[in-house]
Amino acid sequence: VRPGDQRTIMAGILLGLQDEDDLVSGLDFEELNITSQDDDILDEAAGHIQENLEDELVQEALRKGKDLRQYSREIESELRRVEVRSVEDYIAQSRNIASLHYQIRNCDEILARMEEMLSKFQNDLGSISSEIQSLQDQSHSMSIKLKNRQAIRGELSEYVSEITVTEHLIQHIMDTPASEREFLENLHELDHKIKFLSLQDFSDCRAVYDVRGEVDKLKLKAVAKTREFLLQKVYQFRKPMANYQMLQNQLLNYRYFNEFLMAHSREIAVQVQQEYVDTMGKVYYSYFKDYHSKLMKLQFEDTADKDDLMGTEDAPRRNSFFSSKASFKNRSTIFTLGSRDTVLTTELEDPIIVIPHAQKQEKKFPYEGLFRSTHFALMDNACREYLFVVDFFGLTPATAQDFFNSIFGKTLAFLLRHIEHYTEGCYDSIGILLCIHVSLRYQAIMKRRSIPCLQDYSRNLLGFLWPRFHHILELNVASVRDTDPHKLGQIDTRPHYVTRRYAEFSAALVSINQSHPDEQVDKCLSALQSEVENFILRMAAEFPGRKDQLIFLINNYDMMLSVLSERTSEESKESSSFKGLLHARTQEFVEEVLSPYFGGMIGFVKDVEPLLERAQRDRITVDERRIQQLVRGFASEWKHSIEILNQEVMQSFSNFKNGTAILQGALAQLIQYYHRFQKVLSQQPFKPLPIRGELINIHHLMVEVKKHRTTF
Repeated sequence: VRPGDQRTIMAGILLGLQDEDDLVSGLDFEELNITSQDDDILDEAAGHIQENLEDELVQEALRKGKDLRQYSREIESELRRVEVRSVEDYIAQSRNIASLHYQIRNCDEILARMEEMLSKFQNDLGSISSEIQSLQDQSHSMSIKLKNRQAIRGELSEYVSEITVTEHLIQHIMDTPASEREFLENLHELDHKIKFLSLQDFSDCRAVYDVRGEVDKLKLKAVAKTREFLLQKVYQFRKPMANYQMLQNQLLNYRYFNEFLMAHSREIAVQVQQEYVDTMGKVYYSYFKDYHSKLMKLQFEDTADKDDLMGTEDAPRRNSFFSSKASFKNRSTIFTLGSRDTVLTTELEDPIIVIPHAQKQEKKFPYEGLFRSTHFALMDNACREYLFVVDFFGLTPATAQDFFNSIFGKTLAFLLRHIEHYTEGCYDSIGILLCIHVSLRYQAIMKRRSIPCLQDYSRNLLGFLWPRFHHILELNVASVRDTDPHKLGQIDTRPHYVTRRYAEFSAALVSINQSHPDEQVDKCLSALQSEVENFILRMAAEFPGRKDQLIFLINNYDMMLSVLSERTSEESKESSSFKGLLHARTQEFVEEVLSPYFGGMIGFVKDVEPLLERAQRDRITVDERRIQQLVRGFASEWKHSIEILNQEVMQSFSNFKNGTAILQGALAQLIQYYHRFQKVLSQQPFKPLPIRGELINIHHLMVEVKKHRTTF
């Protein structure tokens, strides 16, 4: 149907419906019962009418003012023409329609077959889906089984690997030398298998019983080979001139052998340890005994004995009762430190004394030098040995000390015995104190290294070095206290040799002790100082005149103070004490030395000044004649007196610097006295005296005094 024809047909239908005759003839009024129908039917009809009126064709006809009946007839005729043309078209296309009909029927048949095929496919896909679901279930089940089997396989493989004794393991344990690395690696593997089998003791696995026999045989063979190897290494220490430090370094590469023996054959391990202890104990004992005996031959022959005390007379003595040859030992060196303290500073960690080299150069050493060399070797070897046994034998700090003592016990006992024997006849207190401080410094070094193996030895060593030091000092104190000045021969005002000995000795002890202060040394020095001060006073009492006594005291105090200041770096208690004594005696000497030349003026000032200060002028007696003698005598003699005073003071003191200082002090005191003298005369009742005009100007006195000042 053409689009235009379609519109014509539609318009005809609508207009036909609006034709009144058709509408009236088409209605069945007998059946119409408006009252009996629902309102909904009317609403529905009204809706249809409204829809028809809204049609485009109807609205177009109404706009043109056409009669709907005429318009309806036109539409009907048009519909007939359209129908005729449609029929003609159908007839013209009948063959095509027939062909189309056959094609549609064939398509229907094809589609039917395809529908049947697709139905079969659908059925097949349904069965495949069920098969896929079944396969998924089977796959999930197989995955679980695979995981379980893999887990079992891993554990089983590990178990089999742990329990299996391979031919490779057997061959290396049985045939490979213990020094080879392959043997060490397989020894680790064997140890692992032994420990694994020990964990399976409570299991009922048949494989454990099958393998245990072979593993036990391998264990016995490994124990035997490691024992033999370690003992061979230990026996190498016994060879003469063996470098046991190098051998120890080599042995550390096989520390696992000891761990293996300790784990699987403790008796054999203890046997190896005992062999090592016996061997190294003998090695160290032989080394230190030989070294120490040869080292003692390098000691100075001239050593202190019981007669070399501070209060002993400084005179040559006979070597024996029947000998006429006198011994001229220089006792001053016994009480002097000199360069001996280098054992505590530059030489403390120097290499040990090489005996052949020292013998070739004919060198000799004090005892503290030999002591340092021996104990440096002891400290070095002890530290190395302690670290080795802790590392190789796997010892704890508690067991390591006992193990170390079992090796070094005999050596340490030998050294203590010798040192104790030597110190019993030793009277060199400086040497003993140096040995004490060498030991203390080596203790500090070992403490920094965290190696405590020689603590007991050091404690025992100091246990008889300190008492011997105290004993020697007590002997010196007693010798000073018991010294009889009358037996020392003729004395003069110069420093006495006993005080010089004390000064050098005290400075030596203070210098040694100041880096590591110890109250024991301070107490001993205090006792000795007290006795020396008493000795100086007793010696000074031998002089008849007070001035000579003061000169003697000042010379000795100044000498001791100079030595102490020179030898010690800090202000010591002894220095402070002697400074006070020196100052007091110097002030007294100044008064004493001014008295012969200016005693009248000094006495006058001392008599009158207190009365003037207390305003007791009525008690002052003006002796004009005496005052004239004092003023004129001073004016005529003061220059000459200063010259004599200068000569006398400078000749009295051995220390030029000290003598100059005392002279300056005396002249300064003279100026003060003269100034005070002038001041007294300027007050009542002396102010009217004409003799005041003859007083010399104090500036002249000061100019003269400046001529005697020090120029250095």
